[in-house]
Amino acid sequence: MTDAAQPVVEISQGLASLVAGLYTKSGAVDYQLSREQFGGILDEIAAKYQPSGSTFDLRELYSSLRIEDLALARACAMGNEHAWEVFLTRFRVKLYDIAGYIAREASAARELADGIYGDLYGTTARDGQRVSKLASYTGRGSLEGWLRTVMAQEFVNKYRRQRKLVSLDGEEEDGTQFVAKNEAPPATVDPRLEAATGEALASLAPDDRFVLASYYLDRCTLADIARTLSVHESTISRKLDKLAKALRKQILNNLGQKGMSRRQSEEALDADVRDLQLNIRKHLTQKTEIATFPDKKGPASEGKD
Repeated sequence: MTDAAQPVVEISQGLASLVAGLYTKSGAVDYQLSREQFGGILDEIAAKYQPSGSTFDLRELYSSLRIEDLALARACAMGNEHAWEVFLTRFRVKLYDIAGYIAREASAARELADGIYGDLYGTTARDGQRVSKLASYTGRGSLEGWLRTVMAQEFVNKYRRQRKLVSLDGEEEDGTQFVAKNEAPPATVDPRLEAATGEALASLAPDDRFVLASYYLDRCTLADIARTLSVHESTISRKLDKLAKALRKQILNNLGQKGMSRRQSEEALDADVRDLQLNIRKHLTQKTEIATFPDKKGPASEGKD
């Protein structure tokens, strides 16, 4: 075990009674998930979200997890048949319902649901080990909400792939010649701005990147994004406004850390985003663990899970 992970394990030993209680509550024993495996899962989550957290921080983190959903998801990822029976009983119909709500067309919805089911079950292998998307679920939000976000992301990814393919095919049929154009060189932008912007985008949560990419890159409407994620349109509107302000503040802070004064930082932010030698799409669509949106509790609900 690496030195970086050691503090998490040591702190976890001081939380033995809490972990033991969570293990019992989770129902992990029904899925033949040992206490050691369960503790390892918690250590993994702690290393990700509280790598140097205090005992209090870890207690708060562990207590906030959807522990029953976590045990079920991880047992499924490990291939436990009883866990899969429970999962299918709880979510098979919901998967198709969610897919239908997102795709809005029967055949596309079934294709989406079947594809996600394969990813969840782990039909592919890497280094001789099954690869299940459920292994990335961390219990920070309900399993149903996580599944909804996973499906929404896959639907958008598939749309992007198809749109790119159709666009290229159409240009080839029209006889478009793919040749380099004589364009003026791009305007010079302080590399510190590009670095600060890249760092700010990389620090965003996966669901925040998804919303920004959908709205600014794919030109989806607020209603489209809200429908895809089964939340109210006003939720997306407020989220975009909050993200824009938070990003600006973070970029300014990053620029300050790179030696720019406040005035220089403000002036740098006036640069045209098109002049940045930075792959914005890559930063906003990078593959990471997918975060969870709150469960849908009605159009007017803004509460969290």
